[in-house]
Amino acid sequence: MNRTASLTRRTSESTVELSLDLDGSGEYSVSTGVRFYDHMLESFSKHSLIDLQVKAVGDVDVDGHHTVEDTAIVLGQALREALGDKAGISRFGDAMVPLDEALAQAVVDVAGRPFVAHSGEPDAQAYAVIGGTYFGSMTQHVFQSLAHNAGLALHVRLLAGRDPHHIVECQFKALARALRAAVAIDPRVQGVPSAKGSL
Repeated sequence: MNRTASLTRRTSESTVELSLDLDGSGEYSVSTGVRFYDHMLESFSKHSLIDLQVKAVGDVDVDGHHTVEDTAIVLGQALREALGDKAGISRFGDAMVPLDEALAQAVVDVAGRPFVAHSGEPDAQAYAVIGGTYFGSMTQHVFQSLAHNAGLALHVRLLAGRDPHHIVECQFKALARALRAAVAIDPRVQGVPSAKGSL
């Protein structure tokens, strides 16, 4: 079974080239022009064990938002394509991940029905600037764009945290670990993991 995808998306604001392998070992090569976001995607790859190659060029001189969101859109589309009919997957995944004082929980259902619930961040997090070009408000946009395009029901909760960097990173890592569990092949699963027969 080949669970890979390679996609390119071009708009007036960015060009994103992305490829992934769900059955990888967490190898990555990421360049988006938003260095902190690169770090988050690298952590996502490492902890999900999804091999990930990303090359994005966008109008980061104006704002990193377009490139960040467009990359998340393509990542979601690639996940959906690589999952195919979802036969044999575990479907559900959940993880709780700490990073020093920060703690996040992520729960995923690869059901084909997009939904996002994101809660727990302090109000000031939305206005935090991390690494010069990443705004804290972008994290929710990433989760929404990823889940909508991948067809995920995604719940992410920040349970504790003060440092803006740690708040974002523990959420990305929790998402990675939850998705790792959800897309894993379970040899006991016959066909698609749904009583309906499709996802």
